[in-house]
Amino acid sequence: MARQAIIIDCDPGVDDALALLLALASADELDLLGISVVAGNAALAKTRYNAQRILALAGRAEVPVHAGAAGPMLVDLRTADVHGDDGVGGAALPEPAAPLASVNAVSYLCDTLAARSGKITLCCLGPLTNLGLAIGQNKDAPNLARRVVMMGGAAAGGNVTGYAEFNFFVDPHAARLVFQSGAELVMIGLDLTRQVPITPARLDQIAALGNKAGQAAHAMLTFYCRGDTAMHDPCVIAYLLAPTLFSGRKAWVDIEIDDPERIGQSVVREIPDGGKGNALVLDKIDADGFFDLLCERLARLP
Repeated sequence: MARQAIIIDCDPGVDDALALLLALASADELDLLGISVVAGNAALAKTRYNAQRILALAGRAEVPVHAGAAGPMLVDLRTADVHGDDGVGGAALPEPAAPLASVNAVSYLCDTLAARSGKITLCCLGPLTNLGLAIGQNKDAPNLARRVVMMGGAAAGGNVTGYAEFNFFVDPHAARLVFQSGAELVMIGLDLTRQVPITPARLDQIAALGNKAGQAAHAMLTFYCRGDTAMHDPCVIAYLLAPTLFSGRKAWVDIEIDDPERIGQSVVREIPDGGKGNALVLDKIDADGFFDLLCERLARLP
């Protein structure tokens, strides 16, 4: 089976870090072309630094890191406390082994997707600002991807407000542009990720790996679990590796941008059989199968 070419757009962030490690440990299946970074869970200076440090931890400094948007398109940046001051819960990570790439993330996305049209899966783990800005440069940018698989949204109840999930809340205007783009979209929201809680037994499973990556993952998740226990972002990478662990349905998704109380809400409308939606909304996961996959792959890293 041919490897899937992917770009990961992210805002590390503890769960982003775990998603990156899962992808980096799965080189037989995933060809990680590059990482584009955005502000979200933490400020851009921290998220890009964390991406570089995760690559150093995994021994994969050859993967380029492209710094992108320092804030949302039209609203002020709101970061997340659950990841700690540094974005990775104070975990001891190695210093970067390579400098940042010179090309900014938005140009990188536009150029790389155009050069390999229909060949690259874009994995979006944070606010969709970089992709929204790419649409501003080329309205067809998302359509140049093979598909866009994103963590974001919720059909029923948010985690920032009663309506909105964090990634879409941080930059609702970018999210709306993406859902209106006509691209092949897969949405993995809170309805699914809340089904994979990080329990003490699962933390022990990671600690038992004994390698540096496992130790760092355990440290990050131990801090993260003080405020959140759902394994959000790694579900995107797990879906690429083991789609049979997931199920969902086609739906029509729009993002609220006008109502201040509901801003960032992903409004998921069911469609009749045979109807046309704009996203595959995943809503069920085999949680034990997911954690077994995560631990098996983390064990492959240094």
